Parts: sequence; C-alpha cells; structure tokens
Amino acid sequence: MTSAHRIEVVLSEDGKLSLDRLPFRAGQVVEVIVLPITGPITPPQSLRGTVIRYDRPTEPVAETDWDVLG
Repeated sequence: MTSAHRIEVVLSEDGKLSLDRLPFRAGQVVEVIVLPITGPITPPQSLRGTVIRYDRPTEPVAETDWDVLG
C-alpha cells in the first residue's frame, strides 16, 4: 500500500531542509520530492472573536438527520 504525506515547511537556512515527526519507520525507504509553493501564502488565521451570535446554542443539531434515532 502506498501512502503519501504532505507537509509545508519554511526553510530557515538557504539550501537546508529539516523534516520532523514524519509518519514513517526507521529503515523505511521513502521518496522525497521538493517543490516550491507558488502564489500567495496566507498564514492560518485565528477564529478568536469571529462568532457574532449563537442561534439556539443548547438545542440538538441535525437530530432528524440521524437514522438511528428514528
């Protein structure tokens, strides 16, 4: 079975790349392909302060969509 793992890394030094916490075992042969990301890179944005209001926050959500409840 082939499994791919994608990761975005910012190089901290010219020509040097370091990868940690990869989901592969020691001794496993892997192929590494390095491509630059083209286009604008937007950093992850915090959702803090984005909730404007809650509509019925204590009511069940999508209760009628579950077959096991019917």
